[in-house]
Amino acid sequence: MPSTLSAIHRYPCKSSAAESLAIAVVEPLGLAGDRRWMAVDANARFITAREHGVMWLISATLDGDVLQLACDGRGSMRVDPSELGERIDVTLWKDRLSVRTGSKSADAWMSEFLGQPVRVVHLDAQTHRATDPDHSQPGDEVSLADGYPLLLISQASLNGLNARLDQPVSMLRFRPNLVVSADVAHDEDDWRRIRIGEVEFDLVKQCIRCVLPTVDPQTGVRDPSGEPLRTLMQYRRSPKGVTFGQNLIPRGTGVIEVGDTVEILA
Repeated sequence: MPSTLSAIHRYPCKSSAAESLAIAVVEPLGLAGDRRWMAVDANARFITAREHGVMWLISATLDGDVLQLACDGRGSMRVDPSELGERIDVTLWKDRLSVRTGSKSADAWMSEFLGQPVRVVHLDAQTHRATDPDHSQPGDEVSLADGYPLLLISQASLNGLNARLDQPVSMLRFRPNLVVSADVAHDEDDWRRIRIGEVEFDLVKQCIRCVLPTVDPQTGVRDPSGEPLRTLMQYRRSPKGVTFGQNLIPRGTGVIEVGDTVEILA
């Protein structure tokens, strides 16, 4: 059976809950609107659910270009990119980036939610962030995602993991952009180039997993037993770490839609 695209997820604000889509536009940086916003601390360093699991509980959606943040019991907040503030330098992993600040009200909302001084910032068209040159081509760029424009995981890979777990976990623990069907778990490890809808993608590097999949997206609480990473370490350990999923770089722009055939080109 040919593989198909079974789900599309974007994360308008880094480490927020997923926004599931039926159709999406692919741009050079990945899905349109994916990870263009993030929170930074008082030292202008990025904040994620690795340290603040409750960020999983923030719903971040886009109404056109306007970001809407919401959380049960804490109301909602709209951040309009046409009303951005000053430009500041922030740190994302080893990168130093110039970004625009959002509104003071958004800063206050996020600061109260996380219990510390926080600013909400936006990656605009003036900022360029290169991908790792060891796994990409000159000119390839990424948004505020960890390293690459998109992440793909097959449902078969998750099924294979869940068959080993006492308590199955959801795909969203791994924060993929694209979920695809496949005949065999980890088929995607061997794909090098694919086409979905109108767009071709290079699969450039297996994703090395951090502690984030141990956080339950429904509660924001880390699994005390270390699952599912503990189980993944038993059969997905590589010299560089535990792998699960593939990082993608688009080789064009266009529209993709749930149900599209995933054509394996190489």
